[in-house]
Order: sequence, then C-alpha cells, then structure tokens
Amino acid sequence: MESLHRIFSFTHMSADDLAFNRLDFWIFFLVFMVLFSFLHKNQLVRSMFITVMSLFLYFKTSGFFVTLLALSVIVNFFLGKWIFKVEKPLGRKWIIAFSAVFNLFFLGFFKYAHFFTESFNKMFHTDYEVFNTFAQWGNGFFGDGTFETTILLPAGVSFFTFQSISYVVDIYRKEIQPVRNFWDYSFYVTYFPHVLMGPIVRARDFIPQIYQKFHLTKKEFGESVFLIMKGLFKKIVLADFVATHFINMVVDNPGEYPGYWSVIAMWGYSLQIYGDFSGYTDIAIGISKLMGFELLPNFNSPYKANSVADFWRRWHKSLGSWLKDYLYIPLGGNKKGTIGTYIAIIVIFIFLIFITGWYELIFVYIGLMSLYGIAILISPKVKTFMHRDLNLLITMILGGLWHGASENFVIWGAMNGLALVIYNHWKKVSPYEKSSWWIVHFWKILITFNFITFTRIWFRLKTEGAPNNMLDRIFNHFDFEWETFQTLANTYYPALLIMLLGFFIHWMPQKWKDFMVLSFVKTPMVLQMLIIAIFIVILYQAASDSFQPFVYLEF
Repeated sequence: MESLHRIFSFTHMSADDLAFNRLDFWIFFLVFMVLFSFLHKNQLVRSMFITVMSLFLYFKTSGFFVTLLALSVIVNFFLGKWIFKVEKPLGRKWIIAFSAVFNLFFLGFFKYAHFFTESFNKMFHTDYEVFNTFAQWGNGFFGDGTFETTILLPAGVSFFTFQSISYVVDIYRKEIQPVRNFWDYSFYVTYFPHVLMGPIVRARDFIPQIYQKFHLTKKEFGESVFLIMKGLFKKIVLADFVATHFINMVVDNPGEYPGYWSVIAMWGYSLQIYGDFSGYTDIAIGISKLMGFELLPNFNSPYKANSVADFWRRWHKSLGSWLKDYLYIPLGGNKKGTIGTYIAIIVIFIFLIFITGWYELIFVYIGLMSLYGIAILISPKVKTFMHRDLNLLITMILGGLWHGASENFVIWGAMNGLALVIYNHWKKVSPYEKSSWWIVHFWKILITFNFITFTRIWFRLKTEGAPNNMLDRIFNHFDFEWETFQTLANTYYPALLIMLLGFFIHWMPQKWKDFMVLSFVKTPMVLQMLIIAIFIVILYQAASDSFQPFVYLEF
C-alpha cells in the first residue's frame, strides 16, 4: 500500500524513480493495465484514459513541466486544424513558420540557453547570465517558490517537440489529415511508453492505430514479453553492470590506466549505450504492443554496419528519419542547395571555430572551398556533390547538437558528418565496395565500429579537456605489459566476460535471434512464467548494486 500511495499520490518523483528498470514503474503499469482492460473497448474513452495517465506519469517525473507539455499539445492541435483549413499558400506558410518558431523556441530556451550564453560570452568576452523568465512570471502570479528559477531541462522535450513539428508539417504537406478530436492528438503526443526517451513516433505511423480495435493474440503477447525481457537484459546486464563494474572506472580516470584500457573501455561504452537505448526501445515497443499499438523498431543491429552510412541507417532510426525528412531534404537533400544551406554552413562553421578554439579550421575551410571551386570549374556536376556534402554536414552537426547543449556533441556530429561525406566519395572509387569476400566484409565492419567508438569519446566525456586527456593516454601512453594486462583483466573479468557475451549476441545471425523469439512464443504459458521468474531473479542479482539512469533521459 505504501508503494501504491507513493506512485499514485500527487507528489513529485524523479524520472529515474519511474524508469523502466525500476519496480515502481512496473507497479504503475500493472495498475494501468488492469484499468485499461475495462476501458479499452470505447475508443474515445481509451484515448482520454491513456492521455490522463500519461500526463500524470509525466507530472510525477517532471513536476510542473507538465504544463509545458500540455501547452505544446494544445497549441499544435489547433495549428494542425488551422493549417488544414487554410488553402492560400502564403497563409499556410505563415502558419508553418509560427509552428516552427513556437516549438523550437521552447526547445532552444530550456535546452540551449546556458550553452549559447556561455558560447556568446566566450566569443565576445562578455559576462551575461541566464535566468528563467517564465519561472519569475509564474512565481509572481502563484507565489514565490512555486517554480524553480534555475533553467532545468524538461524530460523528453527533444522528443515531443520533434513529434509536434512533424505532425503540423505533415498536414502542411498534405501527407496526413488532422486527428478527429483533441484527445486523440494528446494521446499521440503524451503516450507514456515513448514521451520521455522516444522513439520519435511519426503521426502517419501511429495515429491510424488509434482508431483500430484492441487486439492481442497469444503470439503477440509472447513477443511482447520477450521484447520486455530482452530490453531489461540489455539495460541492466549489458549496460548498467558493465558500466558500473568497468567502464566508469576507466573512462572517468584514464590517467590511472595504460592507454589500451581506454580503448577497451570505449568498446564497452559502445556496448553500454546500445544496450541502454535499444533496451529502452525494446521495452517501450513491448509494453506498447501489450496495449495493442505498434511502435516501429528503432535499431537494426547497428554494429553489423559495414560503413558509416550503413550505421546511421541502423542506429536511432526514428531520429535519422526525422532529420532526413524535416532537415536534410528541405535543405536540398542530395540534389541541390538552398539559401538555407549557405546560411547554415557559415553560421555553424563560425560557431564551431569559436566554441572549440581550433582557429586552424579556417584554413581547412578555405582549402575545402578552394578544392570545390576548382572541381566545379572542371565539371559543373561537382556542384551537386558539394550541396549534398554541405547538407549532410549541417544535418549531422545539428543532429549532434540535438543530443545535448555541449561543444563535444557538436564535434561528435561534425566528425560523423565529415565521415559520411568522405564515404560518399570513397565508395565510387573503392575496389571493395561491392566485394562479397568475407574478410573484406569483416574488415569494413571492424573499421566502422572502431570509428563510431572513437567519435564517442566526445559523446561520453562531456567535461572540457576530458577527451584530450583520453586521447593522450591512448596515443602517448599505450604501455602494453602482459603482467599489467593480466592483473587488470583479473580485476574486471566479470564485466569483460559480459562484454564478450553482449557482442556475441549482437553479432550472431538474425535467424538465431528469430528462432529464440519463436521458441519462447511457442512455449506453454506455465513454462513461460517459470522462465520469467528465473529471469527476474537473475536481473535482481545483476541490478542490486549497478543502477544507472537511462542515458537518453539527458536528451
């Protein structure tokens, strides 16, 4: 009873307390499903119930930021209705512009105010401070202390903002029609399995399901439970256990270990972040499936990728699809450039130079532009490649900035963008691009995985100077000694063994994984319950001292 009161009372809890790897969430979900079983037959009642419960869960994890989510829902619902009714092109453009400004303003204010202010101060040697104007207004109206005056990041703001933008834009493009009523739209945006950490759900994929009758077969139930167990295993064992018992110790203190251990730890981090985020996605898809709704897969064995381009087709697919449809293609895609392309690349380049302090990039920029200029004189077709390259760079840099308000994320995005540009040119002359020889395929996967892992040094180490410290250990203090290796391997062997298990599972053939799912689905219900019980005991042992918040809660 105490747990029920804590969960369902109107007192604030943190997002970590009600995360998918916490018992409190599963108590909430069990109560939710009991009530859902009585209410799901009426479509409107179902939408209202899920909306109310989703907003309540968001309030429990984010407090009064629920008002921001509610405001976003109300405004974008009416913008969708409005833009659908307006027929004049100019009027529709004004509405879509207002939608973009409204949605991006809140994202920019809460997520990037500190970052841009600090960058501005650094660039122009000023001393401006950030303050929460909205909180001050709220405190003036409701009383001092009602709202936190420090700018905090609302949970899931990056995800529900992108969903809201895509909904209005898709109506503007006449790809979808507005939902039937307010409750259906609020259900779509606030839906609790994905509102905090994604995946980004497109209206055209999800909204038609709102009007379908609930159905859940034995096969779908088995698949759902398997997905949930797989997600919990990825999060608690492959991500949290390895992070707590190995990765954090090395990555946070690289100077205390030989350089090659930083390499091993970053390999582990690649496994951790995959297990963490794809584990969350698996659980979200599983619990959503139990409610009769399908969320699209967000990962497709990304470390099987044989190129950077292939990796980004497999990793965080919902974000990649969003950036492609709402940023890359509007900029001109791979065919042309727009005025937005040139403005964005100049602003981003200047910004990148000043936040990094790498003024030598000016010469790199001049050199690249000169090469493009010479190439265009030789062949006008090069102009198309130049636009594609610039649009790719812009998309990846802004994609990096979406992940967090930090120069390291900008650098990480720029490195991936530059790699995509280089690959697009290399694949046209590479003698191995279409090779079916297994050793070539293995070598391409190895290079891709290590490049992605290398860029994540900037993703993982967020404090200023930390990436350089790790790079110094790797390149200048590699210091391999067999005795030291044995000592450290013996110290961290449980985590290292789990790392090997994780990579083995990831790289095993897909047909083996499908066989595991099918075997579980066909297993009698009693035996399924026994498997689940054993699985819970194992997870409890692994999770007892290794709880870690979900990585993407930061974004």
